[in-house]
Amino acid sequence: MTLRLCGASLSHGNGVHALRGVDLHIAAGERVAIIGPSGAGKSSLLNLLATALQPSGGDIQVLGEQPWQLSSRQRQRLRARIGLVHQAPPLPARQRVVTAVLAGKLGQWGLGKSLLNLLHPLDIPGVRRELAKLDMADKLFAQCQQLSGGQLQRVGIARVLYQAPELLLADEPVSAMDPVLAEHTLNVLCRHAEQHGVTLVASLHAVELALAHFPRIIGLRDGQILFDRPASEVDQTQLDALYANEQLLSPPTPSVTLSLQIPRC
Repeated sequence: MTLRLCGASLSHGNGVHALRGVDLHIAAGERVAIIGPSGAGKSSLLNLLATALQPSGGDIQVLGEQPWQLSSRQRQRLRARIGLVHQAPPLPARQRVVTAVLAGKLGQWGLGKSLLNLLHPLDIPGVRRELAKLDMADKLFAQCQQLSGGQLQRVGIARVLYQAPELLLADEPVSAMDPVLAEHTLNVLCRHAEQHGVTLVASLHAVELALAHFPRIIGLRDGQILFDRPASEVDQTQLDALYANEQLLSPPTPSVTLSLQIPRC
């Protein structure tokens, strides 16, 4: 079992309850999409799984470890096995793309190698290979400030692919991309997970992309799991309940959902 949450809750300092008693089991190698309205707790759940946030209550196991019973050093070693793709990757404006991607290995390299890498990129062919999968090889030595939002997202994805984690978490990884590019990028992520036996959990606003690419769908609303089922069993009634009164985002209409013919990766 890669992930296990039992009654996990998360409250922020301002008193907001982001997650409420979540029970969740995800096996090694699964590909799971988390969908739900804005403010449902999707990002909070991913940050909990990434051990970036400590639960306020309940139990959590990640890659066979209970992260908050580990020492700080042990928890850092666990985090090196987890890759998190941010919706807006925290990349310094003047940092070159090659350096940003190589940063994926910093948790696995020693201090000396990490410092040397800042002065001279240590694995340019490896970085170019990951960028090429995302049609970004020509941006190898560009500065991050020269890139669009969608390109920055692809750099963040390339960094996690280069890291080669056992658990890959993606928070709205294609939100700044056009539909064709989003489709291609999700294919790359899913193909990587399938080929390397990586567990992939992604939050997505685009319901049709979630249904097309992920065998298992979790519907999250108000910090609680509303449904957890195979993509083939998610129907419009469940989507309507999930997004009820949601003004910023509406789920696809039944005709759109049923007419999509995007092959699973």
